[in-house]
Amino acid sequence: MRRPVEHPGAPGEGLAIRRAARGDVDRVLEIESEGFLHPWSRELVERELEHAWSAMLLAEDGVGGPVVGYVVFWVVHDEVHVLNVATALAARRRGVGRALMEAAEGEGRRRGARLSTLEVRRSNEGAIALYLTMGYRQVGVRPNYYAEEREDALVMVKTLG
Repeated sequence: MRRPVEHPGAPGEGLAIRRAARGDVDRVLEIESEGFLHPWSRELVERELEHAWSAMLLAEDGVGGPVVGYVVFWVVHDEVHVLNVATALAARRRGVGRALMEAAEGEGRRRGARLSTLEVRRSNEGAIALYLTMGYRQVGVRPNYYAEEREDALVMVKTLG
């Protein structure tokens, strides 16, 4: 198993956030397969790029650099709903996830969102810790939400200021 590469500097430093395009799908799928036992399919990723209510943002290691993470979210009425966030294995522990979440929240605010919601695996302690430090709070549980592993999801919410 490859280990994340440690980089000096502040978390998130040197990242550029941009909107995903169809040409980014292969890289998104690579990151998916590194991070998830049951990664999204090409069809699902491409479909999210087409929906008016859906957005996919990428984090690049410097402007024009390699894509090191992404977030997929919907903005519906006054809510941001985060569907997926992932960081390339080699870029973990650098603030990529936080930067992407902050970018999604920022876009949501600009579009009138007042709330951000997400589901996270009960076993994903690192993600839960990140979301808690960002101001999310647990408001519920979805039993067996991740059906393949029969794992519950924690439902988390954040009020956007």
